[in-house]
Amino acid sequence: MIFIQLILAHLLGDFILQPNSWVADKENRKLKSSYLYFHVLIHTILSFIFLWDLKLWWVAVLVGISHFIIDACKLTFQNNQNKKNWFFIDQALHVAMIGGISLYFSEFNFEFLKDQGFLKILVAALFLTSPASIFIKLLLSSWTRVTGEENSVQSDSLSSAGKYIGILERLLVFTFIVVNHWEGVGFMIAAKSVFRFSDLAQAKQRKLTEYVLIGTLLSFGIAVLAGILIK
Repeated sequence: MIFIQLILAHLLGDFILQPNSWVADKENRKLKSSYLYFHVLIHTILSFIFLWDLKLWWVAVLVGISHFIIDACKLTFQNNQNKKNWFFIDQALHVAMIGGISLYFSEFNFEFLKDQGFLKILVAALFLTSPASIFIKLLLSSWTRVTGEENSVQSDSLSSAGKYIGILERLLVFTFIVVNHWEGVGFMIAAKSVFRFSDLAQAKQRKLTEYVLIGTLLSFGIAVLAGILIK
């Protein structure tokens, strides 16, 4: 339970009990900000409260010290250009530290890596990300110039949005099939059709409509096939 307890303390300390004014002050004043030390103290106290064991006082202190070191590095090297990257690095390091403490108490083992069912699902899920995107792009490459898809609808869209939408929809469809909720697949197709309708209506091109339809059916079809194979 130590992992869950420390994660709960982390979520409360880093997100719920840290006002935006504290974050702004830390970013402006760096290590000179008093709120940095209040923030670390709150994490230490929360960790001690949730552990609720005097024998584990050193765990709470270790969490506080590691939190200060990680946050100090983040504030030192963070700027407006890499702010988003440092947020994820910061959170990953905090979770890794908590995971290391839990591993010390033998809460984790790696027996799941020997589970064939888990490995099959993992392989299928990984395939449905970038590998599937590349397959679909290659299959549609002969029609890209004809439809002008990359230069018309995509010109006003977010960078790489189509790729990530495809990855998310395939993973969701795969998940629905694995947990035996096929109605979710129908919902995904309906939702995709509604959101794409305005683009296609604006383009007023039959070729573009067919291009998008083929791409969508390929994406869903690959996800459905992967889910059936795993089942």
